[in-house]
Amino acid sequence: GLELQLSYTLRHQHPVEYTVPIQLPVINQVFGTSRAVKISPNSPVARLRPVSGKYMLGEVVAVRVPLLHLSNFQINDWPELSTKRYALMVLMLPSDSARQWHVHELELVEVVADQVAVALSHAAILEESMRARNLLMEQNVALDLARREAETAIRARNDFLAVMNHEMRTPMHAIIALSSLLQETELTPEQRLMVETILKSSNLLATLMNDVLDLSRLEDGSLQLELGTFNLHTLFREVLNLIKPIAVVKKLPITLNLAPDLPEFVVGDEKRLMQIILNIVGNAVKFSKQGSISVTALVTKSDTRDADFFVVPTGSHFYLRVKVKDSGAGINPQDIPKLFTKFAQTQSLATRSSGGSGLGLAISKRFVNLMEGNIWIESDGLGKGCTAIFDVKLGISERSNESKQSGIPKVPAIPRHSSFTGLKVLVMDENGVSRMVTKGLLVHLGCEVTTVSSNEECLRVVSHEHKVVFMDVCLPGVENYQIALRIHEKFTKQRHQRPLLVALT
Repeated sequence: GLELQLSYTLRHQHPVEYTVPIQLPVINQVFGTSRAVKISPNSPVARLRPVSGKYMLGEVVAVRVPLLHLSNFQINDWPELSTKRYALMVLMLPSDSARQWHVHELELVEVVADQVAVALSHAAILEESMRARNLLMEQNVALDLARREAETAIRARNDFLAVMNHEMRTPMHAIIALSSLLQETELTPEQRLMVETILKSSNLLATLMNDVLDLSRLEDGSLQLELGTFNLHTLFREVLNLIKPIAVVKKLPITLNLAPDLPEFVVGDEKRLMQIILNIVGNAVKFSKQGSISVTALVTKSDTRDADFFVVPTGSHFYLRVKVKDSGAGINPQDIPKLFTKFAQTQSLATRSSGGSGLGLAISKRFVNLMEGNIWIESDGLGKGCTAIFDVKLGISERSNESKQSGIPKVPAIPRHSSFTGLKVLVMDENGVSRMVTKGLLVHLGCEVTTVSSNEECLRVVSHEHKVVFMDVCLPGVENYQIALRIHEKFTKQRHQRPLLVALT
């Protein structure tokens, strides 16, 4: 600093404190050597506030004391000798004394100065370690608070997802189902348009809820792939069958090109793969007003555009590449990175009045990553269409080397226009709206429906007349399965009269 803070205590009086400039010659003289130096009793650093005028000042010695801090120390090393931080220790002989400082006493002062330096360094290290401990405690408190806040946020999100999953999905499915039934009744053109609008809006909301649930499960890592063997060729045809009605209305021809070497039966998550393809092909239809759409599927043998991603085919796996090319509105190249960000829509997309939540591609990217793949979009700009491409890793099924029908379990064919007229059905569902919806759908098929609201009532009402029992399994616990066993036991003697039990979710 620019000044020294001096303090002293004389014969147990109150401490006296004052400051002196650090640029004084006497200070430079003392700080310039490690030896004890005799200084003038009239020096500012040796000034005493006299109680009375009777004092004759004694001889004064000053010596520097190194100030060592924690930063001066290194492991297995002494403090740096070049340190310039000093304290000043001033020692005075008693006033009115004939004593003088001798050489051996000056040496003793130097030793004392070194001891004081050690004591001060210990104090400094202790002070800094205490400060570090207090800082660590503050950080631990902050971390604990952040952990609690994170746990609270996770609980809040889980509660929200539980509400989304049940309290919102249930009425939404009721609206969709009842609107579908209402659509098949006698309606005026205006009423039919209203019902169709309700149905379309309900399906959009249901899709959004499913997307939010999927995204939340993807982000917390709880969503796992459900691997199984499925027909890859059939999956592509099903996607096109789902998309074609919309494409026909918009007069958009869709072509499907499956490579000759594309395996028919593969191992993977059929549902998630279908969701990815549906989303991408759906976007192509949504953002195209004219032209055509082509879907190409092949076994990729080359690396993708991602430098961190390499295709490494093996004997049990291969990489499926899907290209969806459209002649739609296209995308600005600078907007392409934003497409895979959740809840983000680019300006070019927003101007298309296409609607949507901005979640589809974000979720598709997460699914593709789960399948050890990569996804990207190519476009030359607005009005020039775009191509969405993704690679995913799939297993090669043993069925691929067999005939198309081998290994497929024989399922009895169900007539397309089966008549359920007069079929007696029992529906057990705790939710009144769900009971009404399920009953409405079954009555529409010609069934005679009885509804109950609890497991106990179901057990009491069920009889040999009921051919099918629909049981809600969304209730907590395993009580439903115990009730199912008790129904089986109820018909032990008349097994041929035992109803078919169907789990309803």
